[in-house]
Amino acid sequence: MAEWIDAKPKNKAAAWLEERLPVIGLVNNVVGVDTPTPRNLNYWWNFGSLAGLMLVVQIISGIVLAMHYTPNTLMAFDSVERIMRDVNYGWLIRYMHANGASFFFIAVYIHILRGLYYGSYKAPREVLWMLGLVIFLLMMATAFMGYVLPWGQMSFWGATVITNLFSAIPVVGDSIVTLLWGGFSVDNPTLNRFFSLHYLLPFVIAGVVILHIWAKKVSDSGNPLGIDVKSSADQIPFHPFYTVKDAFGAAVFFAIFATFLFYMPNALGHPDNYIPADPLVTPGSIVPEWYFLPFYAILRSITFDIGIPFTDVVIIPAKLLGVIAMFAAILVLFFLPWLDRSKVRSGKFRPMFRWFFWFLVIDMVVLTIVGGKKPEGIWPVIGLIGTAYYFAHFLVVLPLLAKFEKTLPLPESIANPVVKAAE
Repeated sequence: MAEWIDAKPKNKAAAWLEERLPVIGLVNNVVGVDTPTPRNLNYWWNFGSLAGLMLVVQIISGIVLAMHYTPNTLMAFDSVERIMRDVNYGWLIRYMHANGASFFFIAVYIHILRGLYYGSYKAPREVLWMLGLVIFLLMMATAFMGYVLPWGQMSFWGATVITNLFSAIPVVGDSIVTLLWGGFSVDNPTLNRFFSLHYLLPFVIAGVVILHIWAKKVSDSGNPLGIDVKSSADQIPFHPFYTVKDAFGAAVFFAIFATFLFYMPNALGHPDNYIPADPLVTPGSIVPEWYFLPFYAILRSITFDIGIPFTDVVIIPAKLLGVIAMFAAILVLFFLPWLDRSKVRSGKFRPMFRWFFWFLVIDMVVLTIVGGKKPEGIWPVIGLIGTAYYFAHFLVVLPLLAKFEKTLPLPESIANPVVKAAE
């Protein structure tokens, strides 16, 4: 359990303020600038801070865009074009926001995969893990509603298809869809609702991020070896060692971000969204943004009903089953601390687990590809196989590995492997 550090500022003015409003001490204890940190953290630990930086980029660019955007179906598309053409550096801010969403998801996906590999969900970090998943869900909701705002063809039809999924829920489904739409079709009330929530949710995300960092402080930071800190030799100060490391990682990450921003700003988007929304013309293929594609593939992979054998009685129709599978793909992650009962946290000491982890990564890449293809030919079959393995990994493979896998011996301390590697 982390200790609370009572450090007083050396500056007299800061010390005076700290006595009356201990903000500096609170930030220092939550963020941990002056606190000891495991000495073996690698660059995979950078992506948490990178995700936080991308959240700041999204909030600031979003606030500026909101000053010029018009949430009306008759003017939304033109207002986006005006931002691109007439607002000073509007093209830069709009591209920064659009590509920033993709890079935010890239940082978060890598952050989640790092947590899966190094067992960051295991005790005592269960709440930390679940708060991270809450952030992920809020991100997905925010990104979906933001994708609707340009009111292009893919915006309109994406909103129509995704919101219609809720109609599959028995009894209350149609009421939920009507509430989301604000009427009986995707129209101006829908756009106003989505704009309002898209503006609000990033600040909710920021609040949950603070809780996430606080939970990280309380439960201590994990490390690649997955063992607890045993002595002061296992730790080094966060500053300057990890602040410099984070700064270098951020420089590389933002250099790649700038490459997309200035040289290929539309590479991660869909060209149909530069066509004004037309309810009478359906696009040839309706696909969400790339970061939704794995879950979209899971949704579309379910094409069969569940019913009573040898009868025509349907218990769960394919549409509802697909919606359940899509949401279950994320909800299953909340139960991961109890599905994986292995006492060893890190994948470095779990040989079989490493193989299945990379199978999962490959499976997610395949599902991403399948989600971007038309549901015809061999792709639905590949999607169904990928969906089956995804759930089998968490519900079957991990529980079995916890019982039968022979793990490697753990080092006595964090310092020993680090010192040996340096010799």
